[in-house]
Amino acid sequence: MRVSIITPSFNQGGFIERTVESVLSQRGDFDLEYLVVDGGSTDATLSVLRRYEGRLRWISEPDGGQCDAINKGLRMTSGEVVTWLNSDDTYEPGAVQAAVEALRGGARWCFGECRIVDEHDREIRRGVTAYKNAQARRYGLARLLGRNFISQPATFFRRDLVAEVGPLDEALHFAMDYDLWLRFARVARPVFVPRPLAAFRWHASSKTGARYRTGAWEAFRIACRRARGVERLALPGHLARYAAQVAVYQALDVAAALRRR
Repeated sequence: MRVSIITPSFNQGGFIERTVESVLSQRGDFDLEYLVVDGGSTDATLSVLRRYEGRLRWISEPDGGQCDAINKGLRMTSGEVVTWLNSDDTYEPGAVQAAVEALRGGARWCFGECRIVDEHDREIRRGVTAYKNAQARRYGLARLLGRNFISQPATFFRRDLVAEVGPLDEALHFAMDYDLWLRFARVARPVFVPRPLAAFRWHASSKTGARYRTGAWEAFRIACRRARGVERLALPGHLARYAAQVAVYQALDVAAALRRR
């Protein structure tokens, strides 16, 4: 089985080497195809990528943003299983093999647990992780419409599933993954892998870390657009959780700032 991993990148020279190493160190019963789609970085990103010539493919050219880069990568790769890993996130050892095993039984997509780490690779926000893992164990479309508990770095899917539901919506900027999960969920139930597959990096310069309020609001609007019929009964709960999520993240940011003093 060929697994294609795409890393969209733009000026993440401080983190991308850790991302690349976490991908290239994966071992198992699969053929790995790795492509970095860079948007024209002006920092150290390209010098890092040049050190891995022959072990990955990369391009660097202006693009229309993260979704455009990922969709471009989907067109440029050929794996039966495909996913993307952002240029500041990392895989846990054995993650790709665990995903391959989860998909062998005919499942069309899978997701696992995902740690949250800071810029120094220290695990943070364990309560958020525990909440998402608990929700994942009770997966259902109605539950997913009520909150996004699927962590993108820990998700893998079959290429034919993307062909069926369509690529990432390039009009979205934060919750494009959530929109894709909801479209996937209409046609296929995922397999949950109950172990950490990846680490999501939360830091001041990341899109999620810098603008989580905007991202949470975009996710709510996506849920409103994708819900049908009685599924809309889950939407008030999503809105309430949106407000609670912003409050929790604000409190966590304040606590982190106080610790840095």
